[in-house]
Amino acid sequence: MKPIKIATAQFENKSGDKDYNLGVIRQLAGEAAKAGADVIAFHECSITGYTFARHLSREQLLEVAELIPDGPSIRALQDIAAEHDIVVLAGLFEKDAAGKMYKAYVCVDKNGLVAKYRKLHPFINPHLTPGDQYVIFDLFGWKCGILICYDNNIIENVRATKLLGADIIFMPHVTMCTPSTRPGAGFVDPALWYNREADPTSLRQEFDGLKGRAWLMKWLPARAYDNAVYAIFSNPIGMDDDQLKNGCSMILDPFGDIIAECRKLGNDFTIATLTPEKLQQAGGHRYIQARRPELYRDIIGQGHVSEQRVIWL
Repeated sequence: MKPIKIATAQFENKSGDKDYNLGVIRQLAGEAAKAGADVIAFHECSITGYTFARHLSREQLLEVAELIPDGPSIRALQDIAAEHDIVVLAGLFEKDAAGKMYKAYVCVDKNGLVAKYRKLHPFINPHLTPGDQYVIFDLFGWKCGILICYDNNIIENVRATKLLGADIIFMPHVTMCTPSTRPGAGFVDPALWYNREADPTSLRQEFDGLKGRAWLMKWLPARAYDNAVYAIFSNPIGMDDDQLKNGCSMILDPFGDIIAECRKLGNDFTIATLTPEKLQQAGGHRYIQARRPELYRDIIGQGHVSEQRVIWL
């Protein structure tokens, strides 16, 4: 494998406005390509918007959802990839021929769809069907996987994706700044966002504190470190429906170190160069080799009834 330059982006999406969101994706993809990026990743449901979907009926969600790969948004992403000679990853709601709907994330290059992943743990709308498989695909000789938001909080998903061969895991999110049983969690007042030019300090304090980035730092570096993978974290910034999100899209290396991060209070992207040497230099590589699955195969694989409770809903 040769070094690869990957960009991760953040932007303020508009709910249900695919044309607008794809326009921002086109702009940021073009800027990232000029800066040397081979790949750019956007957040969960970056094409459609996300939080607004909690209010949609089945019929309304079907109107928003698209067939993959034959829907217009995939064609638009292909045009963007071809125009700027860059691989693009972005998210949307998917529907199939039978009318089932999924939370999907796609990888598209100038030739079309490279990979599609369906979120294993969706919750924003009761009419979504959970995905049922992991996805591994190739980009420039690197093995890549995808896990969407909540999927990354179930640590078995990250380890399974690694054991299937992933060197890079794309982790698109719409997260942080929501209520939780965790001390310090909660919404961030939208008034701070609208006053950000006059008072960036108060907004940054909320974004970087326990409501936002400080919570992320409790677990995201561990996912990269424990599994010796590059983690490509993408998250929106600004208003997503009636909730304010804090961005801080970032790239972490297999040591769990942040090697690039968006810090603007607005639309932004950042680029990091991923080098293959780190994959085996990192401690996680050695720990994976030292595993003894005969000790815990039956424990981890025993029957379990999944219960997913999202406090802020």
